[in-house]
Amino acid sequence: MRRNDKEITEQKALDEIMKKAEVCRLGISYESMAYIIPMSFGYANRVLYFHSGPEGLKLMLLRENPKACFEVEIDTRVIPSERGCNWSMRYQSIIGFGEVEFIEELEGKQEAMKIIMQQYSDEVKLIEDAALSGVTLFKLIISTMTGKKSHKSYTELDTQEGNL
Repeated sequence: MRRNDKEITEQKALDEIMKKAEVCRLGISYESMAYIIPMSFGYANRVLYFHSGPEGLKLMLLRENPKACFEVEIDTRVIPSERGCNWSMRYQSIIGFGEVEFIEELEGKQEAMKIIMQQYSDEVKLIEDAALSGVTLFKLIISTMTGKKSHKSYTELDTQEGNL
């Protein structure tokens, strides 16, 4: 990382960002181009869980090449300035890499759906086994992830802008 002063290195802090994120952008290879898909997801123990319909381009590409990257961000806010080139952004983000594995067994699918639901709610409902037959579930086992944040807290920004 070019800006070490913005790097987030503590696993606990990375986990907190992952648990707060609402969208995960999954990056995969499509011929000689990148293909990015915004997805709902679940996160637990350095593994991302995703669900999808039974067919589609992303599934075809992931079966051909299971290596993928991902990105999430939280607490984003544009920080305007008098000069256009001095505008900035408040954020916390994570970029990472890993390899996808498809989840075929019913017990694994139930667990993956539970983790995905827990990402968005404390209320977790059991999904009927028959309903899972039409859903493709896969996980991205994270090999590396790097966190980055802007320097200023929201409190500092609000004080500077007179919003407190």
